[in-house]
Amino acid sequence: MKIALVQASFSEGNFGSNTTVIINSIRKAALKGADLVVFPELALSGGYVGDIADYDDFRESNLDMLNNIASECRDIAVVVGCYIPTEQIMEKPFYNAACFIADGKVQRIVAKTVLNDNDINEESRHFEPNSTFEICTYNGETFAIVISDDISVPALSSEFSINPMDEISKQNPAFAICIGAVPFDYNQQEIRRMVISANAVRYEIPFVFVNHVGAHVNVVYDGGSMVSNAHGEIVYEMECFKSGMAVVDINEVKNGSLKEIETINTPKIERIYQAITMGLRDYFKRSGFSKAVLGLSGGIDSAVVATLSVDVLGKENVMGVLMPSEFSTDHSVKDAEELAKNLGIEYDIVPIKSAYDSFMKLFEPRWNGLPFDVTEENLQARIRAVTVMSYSNKFKAMLVNTSNKSEAAVGYGTMYGDLCGGISAIGDLYKTQVYELANYLNRDKVRIPINTLTKAPSAELRPGQKDADSLPDYDILDQLLYAHLEGKNNAEQLLAMGFEQSLVNKVLRLIRLNEYKRLQCPPIIRVSTCAFGHGRRFPAVW
Repeated sequence: MKIALVQASFSEGNFGSNTTVIINSIRKAALKGADLVVFPELALSGGYVGDIADYDDFRESNLDMLNNIASECRDIAVVVGCYIPTEQIMEKPFYNAACFIADGKVQRIVAKTVLNDNDINEESRHFEPNSTFEICTYNGETFAIVISDDISVPALSSEFSINPMDEISKQNPAFAICIGAVPFDYNQQEIRRMVISANAVRYEIPFVFVNHVGAHVNVVYDGGSMVSNAHGEIVYEMECFKSGMAVVDINEVKNGSLKEIETINTPKIERIYQAITMGLRDYFKRSGFSKAVLGLSGGIDSAVVATLSVDVLGKENVMGVLMPSEFSTDHSVKDAEELAKNLGIEYDIVPIKSAYDSFMKLFEPRWNGLPFDVTEENLQARIRAVTVMSYSNKFKAMLVNTSNKSEAAVGYGTMYGDLCGGISAIGDLYKTQVYELANYLNRDKVRIPINTLTKAPSAELRPGQKDADSLPDYDILDQLLYAHLEGKNNAEQLLAMGFEQSLVNKVLRLIRLNEYKRLQCPPIIRVSTCAFGHGRRFPAVW
């Protein structure tokens, strides 16, 4: 049996577009001699769509398009992920299901058992878990169908009440198909292979895994569809971050004709670059914007975001706005101009001193001689936000936010100021990772000025200000933040790791106090296992 793996990008809630992709792929697979075509989890709906599923037209469109797909399946079979309505007696309205379609109709519906509420989705909000396990038969082959988390590490644990593959394996399938909507993070490539291989070894059958590729607002899917033989050896793997189709003969996998391949371990920083650029590209395309605007400060964050934007949109579609104040250093303006010239983008210089002075004159009688503090610092950031948003409106260009994860964690950003934007490109990168990405962007030639890479970070909101005046050294801060956010280590555990108590107390307090800010930030392109936003759900104040 020849199986076509379709690694494609699907649009959330756009049944018409997704059905077209699916039908065109079925026809293409038939021309390639495929017997069975496999699409990712929830391909028909474009992934988990949240409360869009609450509306009647969603349910109707979902079933109508499924029937359209079935009509294409006369001499070829299909496995496709979709929403399937449950019976009225069920608590939740849908199953997260894989439909096996052949001979013009849905032959079997396999629902997901292990629902994922831990990260970007809230699957138990709309989905009923599966409780029955059956295999499929086609062209003399018997095979299992499972859905992403049903073969995850937690599902393999003896602590989990029902292990789908344990139940299915009792029926002796010849191989298994796993469809997924597994989001990218910079460790996912290795984890994905490990999970597929572990299942293949455990059940002594080949595994075919098919994943989404493309970005849905803040979530990036990198593909990485693969085939493992019964020994857990990867015999085929599709290229990450690219749509495509691969046809694999499962008989060659079973009889050993397809040998283990040497898998490609792309450097982590390159994966991060690919994920962010894909996230930006798809977000701009689906939101209807073709141009970007951002403030250029001469600092590392805006330099990296400007360079990423050029790589995605082209230099002719990116505009930088330099907004020096009386506290800006000469080298900041110079570095920002050099960056703009290196990238070949249009830029304007809009000094904000006159606007700042006007506000200060307005407030002077009300401040009654109170000393300079964060009020005046934030005022500068908010004037800049008004300025760059005006460029956004006038030139119909999306404002791209330039904040990083380290600063967002501890509240080092101004609400309605530098935290503004339509999308946050590097909001899931710690400051040290931003520098690493900057060096990657300069790998072929210097685009980001060397002085930007080597000078001390500063918001330049008061004379001689440096980030180090109020924040720990980023090398130390980022280690602590990673251990707490991604590692889920509490204060006691952080102290046991060797972090100083005063630092732990200060940083954890800042994280807690600034949750309300993060809840009002733009969507952040997720590249880690714990991005602010959907990936970390905390109350605004606690």
